[in-house]
Amino acid sequence: MIPGGRVNRTARRIPSPEEQEALRRANVFAAEDKTGPDAYPRMYNLSAGFMFNSILRADTPAPPEYVTLPHRHGGSGDLAWTGAVGRWNCLWESAQFRRRHFDESELPAEVAKIADTGDNNVVFVPRTRTRYHEYAPLFHLLPAATLRRYGLPLLVAGQWPFTATLADLDNYLPADFESRLARAWASTVWRCLSPGSPLTAFGGDEPIRLLAHNLDFWLPAVTEVMQDRLSYVPEVNNGIESVPAILQDGSVLHGAHVGNPRKGSDIWRGEADAETAVAETVEYADSTGRLRDILDAVRAHRLADDFSDRWSFAKEDFERKLHRKRAKVKVTFVELTDTVPVQSPETEVIGSMVCADFMALLDPRDRHIVVLLNSGVTRMTEVASILGYANHSAVSKRLNRIRVQAERFFGDR
Repeated sequence: MIPGGRVNRTARRIPSPEEQEALRRANVFAAEDKTGPDAYPRMYNLSAGFMFNSILRADTPAPPEYVTLPHRHGGSGDLAWTGAVGRWNCLWESAQFRRRHFDESELPAEVAKIADTGDNNVVFVPRTRTRYHEYAPLFHLLPAATLRRYGLPLLVAGQWPFTATLADLDNYLPADFESRLARAWASTVWRCLSPGSPLTAFGGDEPIRLLAHNLDFWLPAVTEVMQDRLSYVPEVNNGIESVPAILQDGSVLHGAHVGNPRKGSDIWRGEADAETAVAETVEYADSTGRLRDILDAVRAHRLADDFSDRWSFAKEDFERKLHRKRAKVKVTFVELTDTVPVQSPETEVIGSMVCADFMALLDPRDRHIVVLLNSGVTRMTEVASILGYANHSAVSKRLNRIRVQAERFFGDR
């Protein structure tokens, strides 16, 4: 108090630009004590119960679609825009019916325009240069070590679906954020796609490698994972009984019912939980994107160009199968009568039979058998008699051995 009873109201100090920047950075980058393997990465959900006492819950949610809107940051209409988009997005359980929570006057023009198209399960995200908000679910599955390896910052916990942002993230992310994220994500998901064979063992245009880097392919699957995990979170106890949804005209909205919103919750937290969520994403990619069919088709039609010079189990398996196909050589002894032989310095002509250096592999008696067969002695007993064997058994065994050697020799050509 000052004399006369007046209150001394000290003017509120405006933070300096440096202090404002420090505050923004604190809202963007994760604090050091929150980047340990038990706490990072993290994705969480904000309960619709903060904004709605009851919600429409879709019985069979339609697959969500992400729609980008121009990012409003710093303008006078930001608060209303952010509030409307945040309210719309947090109704993820309403899915295709979420527009029915709003009057047209409550929605920004661009949101109302999409709402007018009908019951569609649309999730809105800000349109930015880096596309962070579109790919945030994939980014926030990556452990800290992977982010550092690919030159990506450790951001605060991710939020799904998008409700609000306190800073323009484009100012704090590398210009090539999307390509860095694609490489980081591919390195993380690769062990689920090709166990035992590193990513570097494949060429840059190998189909599975390209698929691993395709962020848009993985986004529907990781969204399914998040919604599935959130479906097990308990509801807020607002005393709302689950009943059919009745429209203003008294008709029933088929495919939905009214219920309590669910509580907010972590979707995943820590490296172990995130690793499990990555595996679940791969499983969902099979149902949403027929991942297994794609992998099987690619593996069945691999080419040598799909591999790099580096050894891998996949390359070894490919070469083994390739050589096995080429090794299916049926060895017979034939007489060349009316053909014109093509000879090389290593070629021998024995009688009328042309043999390559394979003959050098045979011992004298085996070679003698081949020559005798080519000379018109075709009965085993005759060959045995000429070579001094008591019966044809020894000749048969030698012929079997010769066939095995020939199959191995010619199969490697």
